[in-house]
Amino acid sequence: MQARKIRILAELTGLLPTGRKRWAVGGLVGTSLLGVVAATAVPPGMPQTSIVTESVVERLGPIASPPADSTDLPFVFDERVRPGDTIQAIFRRIGANDQDVLDYLNQPAGLQAQKQLRAGRSVLATVQADGRIALLSLPIAGGDARYTVERTASGLESGTRSAASLDVNIEMRAGTIRQTLFGATDAAGIPDSVATKLAEIFGTEIDFSSDLRRGDHFSVVYESLHDQGMPAGVGRILAAEFINDGKRHTVVLHRDEDGADTYFTPDGRGLNQAFLRYPLEFSRISSNFGGRMHPIHKRWKEHKGTDFAAQTGTPVKAASNGVVEFAGGQSGYGNIVVIQHRDGYESAYAHLNGFAQGLRKGQRIRQGDVIGYVGSTGWATGAHLHFEIRVNGVAHDPMKIALPTTKPLGGNALASFRRETAPMLERMALLDRTTVARAE
Repeated sequence: MQARKIRILAELTGLLPTGRKRWAVGGLVGTSLLGVVAATAVPPGMPQTSIVTESVVERLGPIASPPADSTDLPFVFDERVRPGDTIQAIFRRIGANDQDVLDYLNQPAGLQAQKQLRAGRSVLATVQADGRIALLSLPIAGGDARYTVERTASGLESGTRSAASLDVNIEMRAGTIRQTLFGATDAAGIPDSVATKLAEIFGTEIDFSSDLRRGDHFSVVYESLHDQGMPAGVGRILAAEFINDGKRHTVVLHRDEDGADTYFTPDGRGLNQAFLRYPLEFSRISSNFGGRMHPIHKRWKEHKGTDFAAQTGTPVKAASNGVVEFAGGQSGYGNIVVIQHRDGYESAYAHLNGFAQGLRKGQRIRQGDVIGYVGSTGWATGAHLHFEIRVNGVAHDPMKIALPTTKPLGGNALASFRRETAPMLERMALLDRTTVARAE
């Protein structure tokens, strides 16, 4: 029997709110057509088989009665902390007007939580229509724990919750590049922290400042954290795929032999030991490697790194695993961290505003660990990160140098890896097929 053409009716998601930073807490109202997705998840590279499918369309009755006054619905905000932010500034941005909560946060535990706010982390808040806070969740620096304040019938109550105590759901999202990565992830309802991690993961394969093409496609499977049914942030990216200029890049999370979570390609090649080309949240390159007119000395001079324009206080991450060789002040570099990696590679991070707490010479660092914060110390005309990669003491262009990778998995390790990661690759294949079907 000849296979009939697959038709996937998956427009139900079009009825859901698409705003990422703010959405109303309520139910869907009215009737709709529910399409049943009929697609087989096949990992990339596996042969496709003919599938006989049949479209099933069923008209549903009312899902929920409309609320008496939808303007009374609370809103949930996922607000990213900006450099130099205060809790008052965050409240203004989300439309919160709650002096009781501000006073509560001025008690010792609340003040300690405010001191640990870091740029790039997410503050979660449920805000009533009158501006009062129903639930506030602040990230605690140095881990996944969060300090929460909740308005209950007995008054305001607070506590510290670890990621292990939160409910974990699996989110599957996909999107297409129209202009920028963050514009596409925003349209797909993907949190900023996940978008930043995507740029970090694929930064060893894709130059996000010049390689993106209109029509590039990405898919991601990640953990979303909930506290008593309310959003409380995001966890790990479990699998992701980026199709850039027709080339497919796929990764899946797997625990390596050292017990650390590491991203591998489907053929068992690890990415975490490679170097990040962007050691900070994706930003604009303000000066490239090579000769240039020095902005302070006003003479032609060799520029031995890449400069990333970013706001003061933006976290700077280690480009790869290694050992801190130097952390301190150094002439025109200002505050600088130098990390020694394997095979004669070094990375340097200059003009920092400050260092990560406890950072010291000889400390072992893993890729992605925060080592400092963007600043303008030393010979700098404005806030930016000067980033260098050196091989046996010689500086190379961080955007062009061929970066080292880890030894691929083999033998029993590879067989075990393929068994354990097959479910995630099937999820990725399902996302890819569903998106293609919608486009048709």
